[in-house]
Amino acid sequence: MDDLAAIFKALSEPNRIRILKMLEIRPLCVCEITAVLDLAVSTVSKHLSILKACGLIYDVCENKWVIYHLNRRPGSKYVREISQLLKNWLADSEIVAADRRKVNRVDRNMLCRK
Repeated sequence: MDDLAAIFKALSEPNRIRILKMLEIRPLCVCEITAVLDLAVSTVSKHLSILKACGLIYDVCENKWVIYHLNRRPGSKYVREISQLLKNWLADSEIVAADRRKVNRVDRNMLCRK
């Protein structure tokens, strides 16, 4: 029951749902997600850690970036079923549509110059 409660807790915050919808488009790094959501890096990082802890996303280190991906092969039945449902939700949301346009324009190579 704790696993299911963690998933619902993760989905109870609109910005976390927006992150999941963005990751449906393509894997993203923190700077790209931050640019789309217009939030502080620390806030985005906290959201990502919650989504990762319940198994909805995972990360991969690529060069100097940590890239976040939707977990398309979840081990948890709950994650698998919720992920399938989420794919079909919010198709008519203006916020999700705006995020989609921004995701298609952000480029980690330009945002994350160090």
